[in-house]
Amino acid sequence: MRRKPVLSHSPLLFPTIPAIVVSILVPAFFSQVQAQTLKVSETLASPLDAENRGSSAQTLKADQLQQIDPFSFEEDTALRQKSKQDKKEERDKQKEKQKDADKVAPTVVQSERMFGRPDRYAHFEDNVEIVKGSTTLTADKASYLYLEDQVEAEGNVRIRKQGDCFNSDTAQMRLDSGVGNVVRADYHLLESNAQGKATKIDFLDTERSIVHEGTYSTCNGLDPDWYLRADTLNLDSGLDTGIAGKSVLYFMGTPILATPTLTFPLSGARHSGFLPPTIGASTVGGAEFGLPYYYNIAPNRDLTLYPKIISRRGLQLGADMRYLGETYRGETSLEGLSADKLTNTSRYALTSSHQQLLTPALNLTWDINIASDDNYPSDFSNSITKTSQRLLPRNINATYSGAFWNLSVLASNYQVLQDLNDPIVRPYDRLPQIQFHAEQHDVMGFDWAFDSSLTRFWHPTFVRGDRLVLNPQLSMPFIQPGYFITPKLQLHVNSYQLVRQDPGYPSDFTKVVPTFSVDSGMVFERQSTLFGRDVTQTLEPRLFYVRTPNVNQDAVPLFDSAKADFNFAQIFSENRFSGQDLVGDSNQITAALVSRYIEMDGEERLKLAIGQRFYFNSQKVTTDDTIPSSRSDLLLAATGQVTRSLGLDLGLQVSQSSRQSVKSNYGIRWQPEPKKVLNLAYRFQRDELEEVDVSGQWPIGKRWYAVARSNYSLMDRKVVDGLVGFEYKADCWALRFVAQRFAIDSLNNNTGFSIQLELGGLGKLGVGNDPIEALKRNISGYQPITER
Repeated sequence: MRRKPVLSHSPLLFPTIPAIVVSILVPAFFSQVQAQTLKVSETLASPLDAENRGSSAQTLKADQLQQIDPFSFEEDTALRQKSKQDKKEERDKQKEKQKDADKVAPTVVQSERMFGRPDRYAHFEDNVEIVKGSTTLTADKASYLYLEDQVEAEGNVRIRKQGDCFNSDTAQMRLDSGVGNVVRADYHLLESNAQGKATKIDFLDTERSIVHEGTYSTCNGLDPDWYLRADTLNLDSGLDTGIAGKSVLYFMGTPILATPTLTFPLSGARHSGFLPPTIGASTVGGAEFGLPYYYNIAPNRDLTLYPKIISRRGLQLGADMRYLGETYRGETSLEGLSADKLTNTSRYALTSSHQQLLTPALNLTWDINIASDDNYPSDFSNSITKTSQRLLPRNINATYSGAFWNLSVLASNYQVLQDLNDPIVRPYDRLPQIQFHAEQHDVMGFDWAFDSSLTRFWHPTFVRGDRLVLNPQLSMPFIQPGYFITPKLQLHVNSYQLVRQDPGYPSDFTKVVPTFSVDSGMVFERQSTLFGRDVTQTLEPRLFYVRTPNVNQDAVPLFDSAKADFNFAQIFSENRFSGQDLVGDSNQITAALVSRYIEMDGEERLKLAIGQRFYFNSQKVTTDDTIPSSRSDLLLAATGQVTRSLGLDLGLQVSQSSRQSVKSNYGIRWQPEPKKVLNLAYRFQRDELEEVDVSGQWPIGKRWYAVARSNYSLMDRKVVDGLVGFEYKADCWALRFVAQRFAIDSLNNNTGFSIQLELGGLGKLGVGNDPIEALKRNISGYQPITER
């Protein structure tokens, strides 16, 4: 039977009453501990012309090289949580089996001396040991009452129950039910590695206990760095919950938090309740205070409510709903202010994503993003990922798949968040787009494919209309050991029905463009060495010829076409334009040479490549007035994980007319071991971009780590994005200090800082937003110091 999927969790909860601050050293030392986000949808690629993105988009593109894909990262987090849940369920099953076995297990007693009355009581002295199933009791003296089935022990009493250990002066316990108590005791819980002391502990059954006037900590030793002191601690291993009444949290002997009641998980599971308050500040909004509430609806559904007071703006209300099933998953977030004190307007933002398998062949997805105004993300941003997004997609898509074909229906448009200093062009809406794709391989030696689409394009100011695209393709691959040759023939048919067409051009017309291509290559191998390691080196020459006749396309509107970015992937494509509107006339050949260094286990260590395109005709289909030369720019690249510690990604585009670098990207990562990484990147695009990006995580002393990132623009002579901080890792806690500066638009920046104290097994306290998320998104290869 399949188990229900589970969402990630939040480890520290305030269930009914807000926290009261009693900090001595730090008057307000709190932090945000939110349920971990499970992003469940991938944003569809924008058809926006790359040339219209502007410098802000260039900054975004450069920054993405340092970011971890949120979807993949959070998917990995979800898989980890699923694995933990599976392990917990397995442990729960073992516990149930053990409980059943304990009920019928015999009671075995050993001691140096014993006396008593048959069927009434028995008294044992000297090295007493009583065993019943998984429960073991040792003491100096003990008495067993037959009628009550109860043991009374005194003197160096030690009780072990399913791995948990209790030491006390005296104890009473019913062996069958587990009911009893210990006095003046200390305890250690196996699953959470928690320990503490108490004046008395009452055992309500085998899973529940009440600790009176006790302490709780996951630190080892007699003098723990942090501990929770409470009048009562209700510990329930069955529900995996601890509830502290009238409790005070101590760190390094100093009280930092007091609360009338506090709920926490015993093994990291999630529970309903108030999350710790969030306190922070930014240069845009001023001081902020929030008190989120987390509602654990079900193992696969939850809701987080997060009211927040922003000093310069007012009260912001928000909610985030997540759900996850066998055939569906999704997340919806809504936040806003009824009256922003700075703008005197109502402001809001909505994000909703959903994926669902309606049938084994039918899949439905949507991705909806709405903001009340252009400045909402920048005014309420706490990370570069929000401020950089200037196109908010709104898509709904249904796909039906067959054995060798699929049919999809898409409706999409975009909300453009304009920056007055750097405006961008609004993309076309697709209302709707119907796409069909089919392909089969090795049909009597041929490979065939057929693509078609019917799209209605809408724009408030540009030409609109319907476009039908038909694109049949037929190829005959000849593949042998050491070489391949693949001739290919395709036909690109476009039919348009336009509204508001430019004067002098037809509104209804059809364009037919044939294309012939031949892809060929050879592979040579030899044994070699790379940094002292035996490898196989390859030499792979490749030639790619394309012939496309010139067809007049002056009347064609540019719904989704633009000049494609020039790179190694593009030089081996038939069309030099992206999208479906334009098909470039071609009589050209691409020559490339690739060399790979492959280890004996098949892992590619290094790849070197050089390539160039040669033109035999003067290209007439263009999007600008530039006159192409007889050959393209020269491309050079080197990528790979050269050693276990060193990785590189180098790319260079050199102009064949000016002999100057047009575009270059150099990136090096050195990661000799976990939690030690250094990244260096240089990005250059002539007259548009020149940046140096340095980031890293590195130990600087015993238990101390430094973290930093600087993305510096050499053209503007300023730091575009920056981050610096320190982390300290103790045995049972960690401390982080992080300051961050990032651009919210082309002229303005936001600055914030975070201080976070992570208490192992209890939660995270501090000031500002979660620094771990900022570190993961800014430092490629970063690993939290608390991870093993």
